[in-house]
Amino acid sequence: MIKHLLKTFTLLLLTINFSYSAEFINILTGGTSGVYYPLGVGISKIYADKIKDSKVQVQATKASVENLVLLQDGKGELAFTLGDSLKFAWAGNEEAGFKIKLDKLRLIGSIYPNYIQIVASKESGIKTLADLKGKRLSVGAVKSGTELNTRALFAAAGMSYKDLAKVEYLPYAESVELIKNRQLDATLQSAGLGVGSLIDLATSVDVIIVAVPEDVVKKMGLPFISKKIPANTYKGQTQDVNTAAVINYLVTRKDVSDATAYLMTKLFYENLPDLVASHAAAKDISLKDAPKNLPIPLHPGALKYYKEKGLIN
Repeated sequence: MIKHLLKTFTLLLLTINFSYSAEFINILTGGTSGVYYPLGVGISKIYADKIKDSKVQVQATKASVENLVLLQDGKGELAFTLGDSLKFAWAGNEEAGFKIKLDKLRLIGSIYPNYIQIVASKESGIKTLADLKGKRLSVGAVKSGTELNTRALFAAAGMSYKDLAKVEYLPYAESVELIKNRQLDATLQSAGLGVGSLIDLATSVDVIIVAVPEDVVKKMGLPFISKKIPANTYKGQTQDVNTAAVINYLVTRKDVSDATAYLMTKLFYENLPDLVASHAAAKDISLKDAPKNLPIPLHPGALKYYKEKGLIN
């Protein structure tokens, strides 16, 4: 009887431990015209409503690389990142912007795929990857997740920045403005489908979505996979367009409490309909895929949640 009472009391303490948090939660996202930022805002509302005494804020950043560095430095509790950036961070790849191995990173889970979306003004004459040669292209902020994707794509296609007439390292919204003003020919944006900046561009000028052939995607290797941008994702796009995609992840750091990591995981995956209202990219997020294809260890709090759901033994 006493053993039974002790066991019940222990379980009660564990339940209390994992249902309460008064910790500050800073959510590291990306530029305000991308997908990370509106999703981050959606997450912040859920956490603020459902995590007792929490203080939640959203920080706009240069996305993946900066987010991971900030996490390592203890300047955030939750961050969005591209899979290749996360892999480089864990390895301490200096060329990718990581001077040391970022060993404090821990996973919350997989989310949606980022599509490499190359969009050119129709008047530029660009129709294929090869047509980018001699043109003006924005490749994303220096050593951002998008720019790392651009480098991987160019290497697989046998191209380099030297083939371009002009290279701009700009956030999404600024890239779009330069195309509208005829100061750029194209932009490469690695984001979820229906990214606001490209919707803006396609409704302002006639555009072409440039395909990335499957053989080029194969040369890029993992974590890149071949995906299609469905017809009518953007105005004037009447056919599916093949491209490369890479999985996004939600990441935290190991010194975030187990209780907070557990709640961040649980509330994220159990409120996906609310997140779809924040951005359509959330439609591609599923709980069953959350603990799959993990390039770094899960946080113990996230692991506890997946075990509860029967997704991990």
